[in-house]
Amino acid sequence: MSNPSQDSPLNLVVVSAGTSDPSSTRLLADRTAQRVAALAEVRGATVTTRVIDLRELATDVTTALTSQLITPRLQQAIDALGGADGIIAAAPVYKAGPSGIFTSFFHALDNDLLIGKPVVLAATAGTARHALVVDDQMRSLFAYLRTLPVPTSLFAAPEDWSDDSLNKRIDRAAFELVLLMESGFARKVRDESWQNYQHELGSAGGTEVGINIDSDLMRLATGGSAS
Repeated sequence: MSNPSQDSPLNLVVVSAGTSDPSSTRLLADRTAQRVAALAEVRGATVTTRVIDLRELATDVTTALTSQLITPRLQQAIDALGGADGIIAAAPVYKAGPSGIFTSFFHALDNDLLIGKPVVLAATAGTARHALVVDDQMRSLFAYLRTLPVPTSLFAAPEDWSDDSLNKRIDRAAFELVLLMESGFARKVRDESWQNYQHELGSAGGTEVGINIDSDLMRLATGGSAS
């Protein structure tokens, strides 16, 4: 069923932390993105896809974490995520957790950047023993960032690539993401309910609201005295 209110393309951003070339992590992310585009087309919508390959931003992410300096390349990735209607976030699993470059990248982002953004969470690993990493570790990170992860998470070990159940899970996750992207949930939150969220001073590019600089608490925090 088409969405008659959808006049402009939906912006999908893929974040892949795969380090090899070719990368199974990138393959899983790309396959999911292709299904999102195909399912959206059936419903009368067009999807534009932007890929952020984190292996190309490793130095930029490290610089941001150690000096708070945002390089032009990292700023481009941030801008893409800020304008995203939906996100696919895919990481390889190392030592029972998502890779360091994956978590470091999201740690470097403004806490307000992804509020309300729908996300498909995906991971790959060399063994099925890591299958719970997506829901146990990645989902909690994205909950902290106040995103909206879709119900279906994706995980692929080597034996999963030949199993049709992986394709079924990709279809399910992709459809969930399409529905949330069509709803415009993140945009409506920003336009109609932004003031109801807690924002840190200096967050969201200086658009944080509800911070009273002249309050007793702020005077104490800056070395003054409460009235």
